Amino acid sequence: MAALAATLTARVPLAQTPAKPTPSFDWIFGEGRTVGSVPTTQWLSDGTLMLLDTRPPANQRSFQILDPATGAKRAAFDMVAAVESLNALRPSARVTVLAWPQALDTAGRRALYIFDNDLFLLDLQSSSFARLTKTTATEQSPEFSPDGKRLAFVRTNDLFVVDCDTPAHAVTRLTRDGSATTLNGTLSWMYWEEIFGRRDIGYWWSPDSKSIAYLQTDESKVPMVSFVDFQPETPRVITQRYPKAGQPNPKVRVGIVNVGSGTTAAGAAPATTWVRIVDKPFDTLLRVKWLPDGKRVSVQTETRDQKELGLYLVDRVTGSASRIMTETSNAWINIHDDLHFLADGKHFIWTSERDGNNHLYRYTLDGKLVNQVTRGPWSMMSSAGVGWVRQAVAGIDNTSGQIYFTAMERSSVTRDLYRIALDGSGLTRVTSDPGVHRISMSPDARFFLDTFSDAKTLPSMTLRRTDGTNPRVLAPPRTEMLAPFDIQFPELTTIPATDGFKMPARILRPANFRADRKYPVIMHVYGGASLPTVTNAWVGDTLFYQLLLAEGYVVVKVDNRSATAISKTLENTVVGRLGEGEAADLVDAAKWLKSQPWVDPNRVGVWGWSNGGYMTLNLMTRSDAFKAGIAVAPVTDWRFYDSKWAEAFLGMPQQNAKAYDDASPITRANAMSGRVLIVYGTYDDNVHPQNELAFIDALIKAGKMFDVMVYPMRQHDIGDRDAYQHLYRTMIEFWKRNL
Repeated sequence: MAALAATLTARVPLAQTPAKPTPSFDWIFGEGRTVGSVPTTQWLSDGTLMLLDTRPPANQRSFQILDPATGAKRAAFDMVAAVESLNALRPSARVTVLAWPQALDTAGRRALYIFDNDLFLLDLQSSSFARLTKTTATEQSPEFSPDGKRLAFVRTNDLFVVDCDTPAHAVTRLTRDGSATTLNGTLSWMYWEEIFGRRDIGYWWSPDSKSIAYLQTDESKVPMVSFVDFQPETPRVITQRYPKAGQPNPKVRVGIVNVGSGTTAAGAAPATTWVRIVDKPFDTLLRVKWLPDGKRVSVQTETRDQKELGLYLVDRVTGSASRIMTETSNAWINIHDDLHFLADGKHFIWTSERDGNNHLYRYTLDGKLVNQVTRGPWSMMSSAGVGWVRQAVAGIDNTSGQIYFTAMERSSVTRDLYRIALDGSGLTRVTSDPGVHRISMSPDARFFLDTFSDAKTLPSMTLRRTDGTNPRVLAPPRTEMLAPFDIQFPELTTIPATDGFKMPARILRPANFRADRKYPVIMHVYGGASLPTVTNAWVGDTLFYQLLLAEGYVVVKVDNRSATAISKTLENTVVGRLGEGEAADLVDAAKWLKSQPWVDPNRVGVWGWSNGGYMTLNLMTRSDAFKAGIAVAPVTDWRFYDSKWAEAFLGMPQQNAKAYDDASPITRANAMSGRVLIVYGTYDDNVHPQNELAFIDALIKAGKMFDVMVYPMRQHDIGDRDAYQHLYRTMIEFWKRNL
């Protein structure tokens, strides 16, 4: 009987597990955009952590204070009461839940929100709001003083402070000469984009909360560009001050104003002490930072050719400046936020790429080099933020004399946390899992938040001690969101250039991939100097690429050598010959792919956005390696781009016209190979539409056919939901027609 039962059982078909589907387009661009989310956090001055987890439904969210030593949590305030208080002040524009504030005082007592361009102050203890301003003008860039008693903000290009401690909330106006071309405490576009990494950081409170150092910008000589709307009936014209390569830059100076001596908004503004830098001429002010004792402020300047940086210490009372250090480069100097004054009042830490890699150095306050702290054939690297503003130092333990920083010592595609003594001894890797660790460290450097992911693992957030003990998972990876789907994850590899250089790459293959079949390949490139796209981290576009994999495409990301951020030496290879070496590397990558038995060599495409759009056109006009390409918001002539970026690589066009011509795909439009889709927004204030129009005009004159998609009044990110989804549907249709 047992044998018969076994025979009968064997003949009964086993239930088949249904194949998991590919995620839908709507899910990817809807709920799927949150798969990598983790709580928003800020360390407070007492060493506790404020956090808001936006992953639960809105009606279940709350701001919490976490004690990192015990793991205990408490509500930061009563969300229901706070919302009721706010709605009482704004009955016609009610909210149901509060998002993360625009500013939070470091003691965690107050938060600042902006609604309808006005300022609203939340007292966390009472869970109640007070309205600070009610004007027709826009208030922006709020920042609490270190003691939390005052709040600074900018209105109509003037700097103001408001008293948060008194019921009257008196407003004091600190400057009175703000205008369309004179900016106080707020940044011009070029400074906002290129120097401060898309952050409006134009003023700095002194440690004692009694003074503010601020930038004053004169844009009157900066040329103006225009954008024409399609509405109303007579279209409006929007203007922007934008210095293009070779044109006048904004003139910027630093002022110091005593907040305590200010008057109310109706009175005269307090006097400003202007910083006097007289030893050498400069073009750009890169950074302003107070020393811990508040008696002096540091100022960094740079020459127009970006080859010399001056570090000054400035007397707070007199404005007199003394140069203590000069950094030079034969190419250009990268901007960083790794100037750190030590608690001993005698030394500072500085980042430099002078030996070809990004390393730390220790100096005395009079500018004498004490020692190089880190060294080796690897570079420190930011774990977050925009790639062109570096900040690798996560924290400094002044008690133990240890510096914590992130670096690519293990691999160019990883970011790990390390510690090292001030004298350069005892280099130790603190994080263990291979991947990318984004670090946020407590003020005393005893704890850190580790937001970790790798190419196949969604981000998680863990609270760790720097001694390695007692980790606490605050937010596990959201694996349940991907569980219903058949997700293909990338393979990390390298692709050899002709000379043997190993270019980092990520390869995504379709489900049920077979090496004996031929697949079309789409290369995704960016190519900008030290701006890699290939990391061992979760990247959101992995989900979009599932749709292309389902259509039978292989998707490959690859970084040319100057984009890898491995060293400044590699980065500098673009100087004077932008686009040339990058194209050689990426064409080598295409040739390698075509040599693989699973690639259809006649069906290789390329696409990119911004610099990646430029690189797409660069590749398609320098080679015949690609059947089709998509260039989103591409630069097509670096004369059309901003001075800071373009001149770093090519110098001034007045002296280097040939280098600009050689870098421009416009001059090679008649050599265009393959079908191209050009995409741009008509209000792109970063890469102006003249870039696309000039290249389109050149293609027309050359008799080249092409496709174009225009997004009316969209900017560089084409960022609204409707346009963004339309763009990606357009891309899928283009590949299906042309590849």
